[in-house]
Amino acid sequence: MNEAVIFAVALAAGSVASVTGFGIGSLLTPLLATSMGMRLAVAAVAVPHVVGTALRFWMLTAAPDRQVLWSFGLASAAGGLSGALLQGWAGNPRLTLVLGLLLVFTAISELTGLAGRLRFHGRSALIAGALSGFLGGLVGNQGGIRSAALLGFDMRRDTFVATATAIGLFVDGARTPFYVWAQGDALIAHATPIAVATAGVVAGTVAGGRVLGRIPPTWFRPIVAAIIGLLGVWLLSQLA
Repeated sequence: MNEAVIFAVALAAGSVASVTGFGIGSLLTPLLATSMGMRLAVAAVAVPHVVGTALRFWMLTAAPDRQVLWSFGLASAAGGLSGALLQGWAGNPRLTLVLGLLLVFTAISELTGLAGRLRFHGRSALIAGALSGFLGGLVGNQGGIRSAALLGFDMRRDTFVATATAIGLFVDGARTPFYVWAQGDALIAHATPIAVATAGVVAGTVAGGRVLGRIPPTWFRPIVAAIIGLLGVWLLSQLA
């Protein structure tokens, strides 16, 4: 695949993730899957994902919501490891269908006001966190469903991004070592596109971080919901 295309998409992915708290895996995984297959693409994207997420977390000034982090976040990490262990199912079209429909429903719920009446606490927070992490380990698209679930918590814009980013690090820490162990040789063979994607994500993260502070808080949730919906529509279009 053309390295310029990989860099451009990675640049956009890093920028989007800086604003919404997700987007690296959602944009890069389908792109790389066209040339290396879904299973290897999920593992390959884990490298720029963990680098970009760590950089984004370091750049943020807001602190994550600790209560959400230690309930939802730890459940996400456990789900991420479980999904990675079952990654052989990554190309399952039925899973793509379910994920796409869920993201579209979540976006509609937020834009119509339904999501504003939903709140996750206790067991429901653990279930939502585990599900988002599981999908991340399995198909590399945990960011959209994670942010969709996090919209159910009452958090300010900056706290939302910081919490989503910290949880992303939890999931990366759980799944990435397994990918390296299971597919290390294949990842080394694709070192160049992985390095290009990582460079693009880093550049996009730095650029996108400057945009976040300019978004009015009242616009933030609708913007996140719209991106979630577009991601869902895109996933469904791949099944046509």
